[in-house]
Amino acid sequence: MPREIITLQVGQCGNQIGCEFWKQLCAEHGINADGIVQPFATQGDDRKDVFFYQADDEHYVPRALLLDLEPRVINKIRSDGFRELYNTENIFYSKEGGGAGNNWASGYRQAEDHNDHLMDMIDREADNSESLEGFVLTHSIAGGTGSGMGSFLLERLNDRFPKKMIQTYSVFPNWSEGVQTQSDVVVQPYNSILTLKRLTLNADVVVVLDNTALNRIASERMRLENPTVGQINSIVSTVMAASTTTLRYPGYMNNDLVGLMASLIPSPRLHFLMTGYTPLTISDVEMNSIRKTTVLEVMRRLTQTKSIMVSASTKRGCYA
Repeated sequence: MPREIITLQVGQCGNQIGCEFWKQLCAEHGINADGIVQPFATQGDDRKDVFFYQADDEHYVPRALLLDLEPRVINKIRSDGFRELYNTENIFYSKEGGGAGNNWASGYRQAEDHNDHLMDMIDREADNSESLEGFVLTHSIAGGTGSGMGSFLLERLNDRFPKKMIQTYSVFPNWSEGVQTQSDVVVQPYNSILTLKRLTLNADVVVVLDNTALNRIASERMRLENPTVGQINSIVSTVMAASTTTLRYPGYMNNDLVGLMASLIPSPRLHFLMTGYTPLTISDVEMNSIRKTTVLEVMRRLTQTKSIMVSASTKRGCYA
């Protein structure tokens, strides 16, 4: 029996990452942009039901909630090639359309105002699952909606579903050599600190990603002169897809989220994970280099600082 996972995409960053994530999953499972399984993928033993459910007309629909306080990114998703993939009932944006103004308090308050509607959407998806295992939240901790609404949802999910796993993919702001670089948003540090408290108290697993490391990987490892937001998000979606591979393809171990995380988290509070990935490729970029992919070479590359998607050196005993 598949253990279903519901994905919550919060704010501009969360929805952009989530959109790339679903494109990646559709490519891996042989699902078209309109949700129809391609003929070559009908006989596979993959577990599509973990992240998708099958509608009455045989379409596969993501178990995803697209949440934002402004319509710009949502409307862009609804007008691209994968617009037929999503359930329109699972799309929410504030009717005022003003967003959170990069303010944690504003995002939290507006989410609180829409509490009933948001929880009804989550409850409907949870009731549509046979054996719900947990939630995956994608967001940024520096803005207003991703931090404020994300914090509110973490608290409510932990209260409403205390026995379900909550995993987040949290994008941290730009950092350079331990000193924060100049930001366009004055309250960015406050947004980050307020969100970090909720991530510490209410999330079971936090996969840390930061913009500085992602841009460094795109420019140095992938040799992109001016990496676009879409290319950066493709890197994140590749990591998300890779970390959920054992959940979607049955094997001898790590077949559920609890078993996968049990070996990575030594104690409940120490649940902030660093990620590395090699060899790294994205669909719209041609890589001309020839690589060795032996186990030793892959492990050596994974432990290199330039492969880690967080601006922290693995050569020190304490990552800070």
